[in-house]
Amino acid sequence: MDNRADVREFLMSRRAKLTPEMAGLPAGTGRRVAGLRRSEVAMLADVSVEYYAKLERGAIAGVSAGVLEAVARALQLDDTERAHLFDLARAADGIPASGRPRRRATRSHAARPSLHWALEAFTEGVAVVRNAHSDVIALNALGRAFYSPLIGDGGRTPNFARFQFLDPASRDFYPDWDLFADMCVAMMRTEAGRDPHNRALQDLVGELSTQSDTFRRLWGAHDVRTHGAGTKRFQHPVVGELTLAYEEFAITAEPGHVMLVYTAEPGSPSAERLRLLASWAADRPAPRQTITEDS
Repeated sequence: MDNRADVREFLMSRRAKLTPEMAGLPAGTGRRVAGLRRSEVAMLADVSVEYYAKLERGAIAGVSAGVLEAVARALQLDDTERAHLFDLARAADGIPASGRPRRRATRSHAARPSLHWALEAFTEGVAVVRNAHSDVIALNALGRAFYSPLIGDGGRTPNFARFQFLDPASRDFYPDWDLFADMCVAMMRTEAGRDPHNRALQDLVGELSTQSDTFRRLWGAHDVRTHGAGTKRFQHPVVGELTLAYEEFAITAEPGHVMLVYTAEPGSPSAERLRLLASWAADRPAPRQTITEDS
């Protein structure tokens, strides 16, 4: 796959973030570039300047794992950035990140019944499944109440990225909107490197790039990250502010699908507000589960 532009921009953006002082090098005078020079990265990686310049032009196909490791160390990449560099190299070599050929996208389908049953077993937390291009595949009862601003009237498959950048309601729902925006785009960048043939993700990036200046700027930064675990703040229109811890779990039966579970610290105001939200949801008619995955 010709992903030379992505490789070039990723390596240049990482080099620009690393100062000589951070790399243990003298700063000198008359520097005309942000961050390190190519020659400095080449020295740190123990490769020739010509060879590193070739890599930074995007010619990463066929590069050995040893050289990639050396470049990752020279640029002080974190674990997610290092994995992204290797994903870019695999894509350039035509090798899927999974090591197996990608399946052709199939028609839209609903999540497996057993997945819905598993989600509904979570009764005191929010549980939601999303796919690799941020579509919401399934939620538990509390999840449907919690994500009511995102789900809306059900006219199309809810999508976290579209909600983040195209729906003004997201700025009310996410008090830390800028942080959420950074996270959203960085996770999409990670997935794009992992699965560059994901047409739905490519289409989503194109749609958001044409409609959101913020998305376009963040996408151009080439930052990457994984979700994993942490804490987020929300402002729910029914119960107010919630501070929730989240954990992310890969669904091995559906590669690319992950389950997010949000819980509140026991005894906290947020735990009480989640209970209030569950009571509010219980008094409302239960909607039929109609969310499907768009392929």
